[in-house]
Amino acid sequence: MKAIVAHAAKDVRIEEIDDAEPGQGEVRLRLATGGICGSDLHYYNHGGFGAVRLKEPMVLGHEVSAIVEELGPGVSGLEISQLVAVSPSRPCRTCRYCQEGLHNQCLNMRFYGSAMPFPHIQGAFRESLVADAIQCVAADGLTAGEAAMAEPLAVTLHATRRAGEMLGKKVLVTGCGPIGVLSILAARRAGAGEIVATDLSDFTLSLAKSAGADRVINTKTEPDALSAYSADKGTFDVLYECSGAAAALSGGIAALRPRGVIVQLGLGGDMSLPMMAITAKELELRGSFRFHEEFATGVDLMRKGLIDVKPLITHTVPLADALSAFEIASDRSRAMKAQIAFS
Repeated sequence: MKAIVAHAAKDVRIEEIDDAEPGQGEVRLRLATGGICGSDLHYYNHGGFGAVRLKEPMVLGHEVSAIVEELGPGVSGLEISQLVAVSPSRPCRTCRYCQEGLHNQCLNMRFYGSAMPFPHIQGAFRESLVADAIQCVAADGLTAGEAAMAEPLAVTLHATRRAGEMLGKKVLVTGCGPIGVLSILAARRAGAGEIVATDLSDFTLSLAKSAGADRVINTKTEPDALSAYSADKGTFDVLYECSGAAAALSGGIAALRPRGVIVQLGLGGDMSLPMMAITAKELELRGSFRFHEEFATGVDLMRKGLIDVKPLITHTVPLADALSAFEIASDRSRAMKAQIAFS
């Protein structure tokens, strides 16, 4: 079967790899759609991010939907030909953090398409995928593209839980890629009262506005526009920092009111922090990493029509042209979420 394999920066190939048979509690899936994530782009453009580097060829991809083709022994609750969203979160369920319910902090996590451990965890961009049945969430009523958006949506739902009480809060979102725009949708669904979003691209900001941001600011053309929100020790209750850029974090902290909450989602490597401002304003810095149980919640919200991700899917290309999808996804002047149609 064909798979999308990263060898190094700018060296991603469509290759033949071996198939596998489903075992106890597993299913064989025919991949439907795969979405290109920011981490996939880091592997494609730079060979990794921060200290995480490709050390061997790795199948990319973790945002996928698929059609159930075969049920392994002991599998129930799924049907042949059913569309499912496939969670890439595969914790061991036995380590100390899994036992505490912190599955996203699993010591033996097998998250699709990750070069964090070595040997790397191979990804899901392959025509046929054998997965644990427990990873599969029925996506009846959704398109394959929508179902593949469950993973990034789950990231923002987890971040929203980390942020805490949201009802009536004033929220700032810095960075309006897919995670930033989905954070707007998640915060609004949780009851945010006012949302301001910043980015360097008018295209992504237009989608942020359509997603429900009350105001959008291009900090490239309006570098001082956030300063008004810094008066009297700040305005916003919550900052979703989705860019991974130190300048965005610093500007967001200046606009937070005392005892505001910073939720850091962007993974751009280590950043310096304005510790005096964090200390003097008694701010809380909360990391947010991946997700687990929020995956099924995201699918449910989409199926009920409570969150609409369709406007974020700007490009879909066939597997044969998959490499072009990485170039498209890298162009933030015209792409929000680029997806690959496997079937």
